[in-house]
Formats: sequence, structure tokens, C-alpha cells
Amino acid sequence: MKTQLKAGVVALSLVAASTFAADIRIDGFPDYDTQIDAIKGGLPEHNITMLKNNHGDHHNKLKTNLATGTGAGDVVLIDVGFVGSFVNAGGFVDLTQFYQGMAADYADYAVEAGKGNNGAQYAVPVDLGPGVMYFRRDYMEDMGYNLDTVMSGWDSYIDYGRQLKKDGILLIGNASAVANAYYRFNVGEGEGLYFDGDGKSLVTSDRFVKAFELAKTIRAEGLDGNISEWTEDWYAGFREGKFATQMSGAWLLGHLKNWIAPDTSGLWGVSDLPAGIYGTWGGSYLAIPKQAKDPSASWDLIKYMISKDIQLTGFENIAAFPAHTGTYKNSIFDEPIEFLRGQKARLMFANIAKNITPVTPMKGDLVAEDLINTALDKVLNDNVDIKKALKDAEKQIRRRVR
Repeated sequence: MKTQLKAGVVALSLVAASTFAADIRIDGFPDYDTQIDAIKGGLPEHNITMLKNNHGDHHNKLKTNLATGTGAGDVVLIDVGFVGSFVNAGGFVDLTQFYQGMAADYADYAVEAGKGNNGAQYAVPVDLGPGVMYFRRDYMEDMGYNLDTVMSGWDSYIDYGRQLKKDGILLIGNASAVANAYYRFNVGEGEGLYFDGDGKSLVTSDRFVKAFELAKTIRAEGLDGNISEWTEDWYAGFREGKFATQMSGAWLLGHLKNWIAPDTSGLWGVSDLPAGIYGTWGGSYLAIPKQAKDPSASWDLIKYMISKDIQLTGFENIAAFPAHTGTYKNSIFDEPIEFLRGQKARLMFANIAKNITPVTPMKGDLVAEDLINTALDKVLNDNVDIKKALKDAEKQIRRRVR
């Protein structure tokens, strides 16, 4: 009864728009601090601040906050990779009745990923991550390579790396990104990323074996630098042109332009991934912890951040690709991007977003992801047999995920 009463009070408080000034803290990770600083003046009835941590620390802290029922912000930013686990943890306000009238304006697959196992909406998408390939133009067309040929398939992509090696250029910072792209973007219909519809592990399937094989070939032939992503060495790799390509979400453009490698403007381009596969690489959600001081004010901020105009502002400020599909016909999509040597890349991002097939998030995704990353590390760095590494990972997944 107490739980039902508390939920009712929270729901009731959200029904009416907040009419009082409130201090709202949003907890998140870069580059959303840039976005919040730029837009917070547009919501003058509230005092908005952001508590920023790096990506990993933010999510670890949020996990603790939800478990203890204290310490979380009034609004929290969540990476899509954590949504499946977090929304089912019971720590967020049910936003279904407030969002359902708006949901049709947002990418279907992203809306679905913010729902709990009970079908309720606990997190709403604020940006998407169409998966793309960033490439150095000075190592592509400026050296006489044909982009369409290079990206026509995985073999041609690796062959390109073999040619670059002759000139002392790495294909990619870390081969693990190739494995991630392959197994994430070749999911079968009705499957999750790591589990099928019945919760059975898929990590020993051909999809994962092939993904590991591609990465192993790149590492064994010395085509990558074995550089850990989101490290100073990785950032330096972008700035100094150590590698020719990087698979990521469209959002990487904002990081490259704003802080990782701003002086490399004009040296980059972006393309579809090899073999024309489509998928989402990242993306962010907003949710309201039940411990928020004023849930109605929190909803004011969320509604503001997912509004059409602010979605477009985020696209310009930090290259956060809009979750609001109504933005895709805006003239900004047809504008050339100076950092990408004048390429009209946003049209490509929109086309990818429209062609992404939904992948159902599962509660065990975080556990499986961690174990698969460990297995891949063993294959690439310790020469462990691929099928053995995957079978060992599956055994651990079965033990830890019920």
C-alpha cells in the first residue's frame, strides 16, 4: 500500500506543470555539459546545473545512487548500453502517461529501448547514435583510394588496411571496434544483442565468431595500434593521424570538433559502415529518479531537452543526433560541415537512423557485454582460441544471468 501511495503521489505531482522555480540538477557525462550550458537560459523558471563525470564513473555512481535511494540528480542521462538494466531496477519514475502522447515523434526503436519489462516508459531518448565510419580523407581519396570500393565489404576494408601499412599508417586504433560493429549490427530478426527472445545466450553463434575473426585478423597482421579507446593515447591518435578510420556513432563528430582534435578540421569524412550495415552506436536517454526533489520540474527539463528546437540545437552544438524524427526535414541537414571538408553528412545520419532495426534490450546485457569484452581481449592479446573464449564467456553468462 505504501509503495502504491508513493507512486501515486509522484504521478500526481507530474500531472500539473511545475509552477514554482526549482533547482534542478542533471547528472551526466561529456559532451552534454556543453549543451546544458548553451540551452539552460531558455528555461528561466528553473535553476539548472549539471554534475558531470566521465562516462564510466557517471554510470557507476548512478548504479549506487539507485541501489541506495540517495545521491542521484533530479534528471539523469543514461547511455543506451545501460538502459536495459537500469530501467528494470525500480528506481525511476514511470513516465508513460506523460510521454505516450509525444512518443510518435521519436524514433520507434529508441522509444522501445526506454521501456521496462512491464511495458512502462521509464527513460526517453534524447539523442541517437547512427553507426558510421569516420575516415581520414588524406589517407583515402587524397592517396587515390576509392571510398565506395574500400567500404564495399569487410574484406575490402581490411585490404585497405594492408595497403596503408606499407606507408606506416594504421587502419584503426583498436581492432575491438570492428568486432563490436559486426556483432552489434548483424542482429537477426527477433533477437537481442546477446540473448534470443527466450533469454538464451547467443554469444557462441556465427555472428560473434565472425566478429572475433575479423578483429583477430586485423590484430595479427599489425593493422591496428592496440590503443584503448577514450584514453590520452587514443585522443593523440586522432590529433596526430596515427590511424585512418574509426567506427563510432554520429556523435563522435562533436567530440572531434570540440575537444579531441579540433585542429584536424577538413581532414575527416564520414561514410556508411562496411557492407552497408545499419545500426545504433550509442545514444542517450533521460530519466527521473524517484528520489528527485521535484519530479514535475524534472519533467519540465526533459520535455525542454527533447523538444524539436532544442534537439536541433544539440545537433549543432555537440553533434548529438536528434531522437525527434520531426527534425529530419530541417534545412540544417542539408548544410555542409566544414570539419568534414564540406560533406553534407547529416543526410547520411538521418538515412541510417531511419533504417535501424529495433534490438530489444535485456536485463543481462551489461553482464554479457562485460564478459564478451573480456573474451575479445583474451583472443586479441593472449591468443586464446575464439570458440573457446566464447564458450567460456557463455558459461559465465549462464551462471550470472538468471
